[in-house]
Amino acid sequence: MTKVWFITGASRGLGREWAEAALERGDKVAVTARKIETLDELVQKFGANVLPLQLDVTNRAQAFNAVEQAAEHFGSLDVVINNAGYGHFGMVEELSEDDVRAQMETNFFGTLWVTQAAQPIMRKQQAGRIIQVTSEGGIRAFPNIGAYHASKWAVEGLSQALAQEVKPFGIHITCLEPGPYSTGWLAVGSRKSKENPDYQVVRDSIEYGWELGTPRASRAGILQIVDADQPPLRIFFGKSLEPIIAEYKQRLATWDKWLPVSIEAYGASSSE
Repeated sequence: MTKVWFITGASRGLGREWAEAALERGDKVAVTARKIETLDELVQKFGANVLPLQLDVTNRAQAFNAVEQAAEHFGSLDVVINNAGYGHFGMVEELSEDDVRAQMETNFFGTLWVTQAAQPIMRKQQAGRIIQVTSEGGIRAFPNIGAYHASKWAVEGLSQALAQEVKPFGIHITCLEPGPYSTGWLAVGSRKSKENPDYQVVRDSIEYGWELGTPRASRAGILQIVDADQPPLRIFFGKSLEPIIAEYKQRLATWDKWLPVSIEAYGASSSE
């Protein structure tokens, strides 16, 4: 069956690839961007199957209006992909209040507003898919991008609770955790704090070792998630799983080592 998609951040990168993948197989897609003219090429190529919408996801009313407009225009809403976001580089001490608030407004609150807007529509349909693009940075963390990780970890926690809340209504939640892709994220999709020279020693020691994936290669994967009867709550795109398994094994070993202290700190059990 033809599906109706709503994709934020569709002007470029992964969002653009996923919009094209859906449209090429005959689905209908509401695509959003801060600058609506960046969506003109999609409209020219796919015509009436595309609904371009200007959207600043940090504006809650605008997010609700865009989602409702898409559902009304196409008659339903089957898939929502919260893809809009950016990365902020800066050591934790270097982050200004504006830096952190802007990061959370886009990556966390923007995702929350679009998600909330979609829920009543999907509840009424008793069906729907919401895909939260959190990145592998929603599972583990690197130095110098703490604000970014904070925003993505927040989305992960919100979404795990959400998945349990909406399950009775036939709505599936997936946290999609891509590794780094060659989308120009560093050049045009990120911001930086004013650097403190004391942290240069830390900056010099950072070795991210990022191997960049090919954005177009992600098309088949997103379609499989959307079409699955039981999509995963979490899935990685890329080669992140092996180092994350090692990190989680280390966490488990540490928690187990300190378990006696944990139990002692809890004290006597109570029936309250």
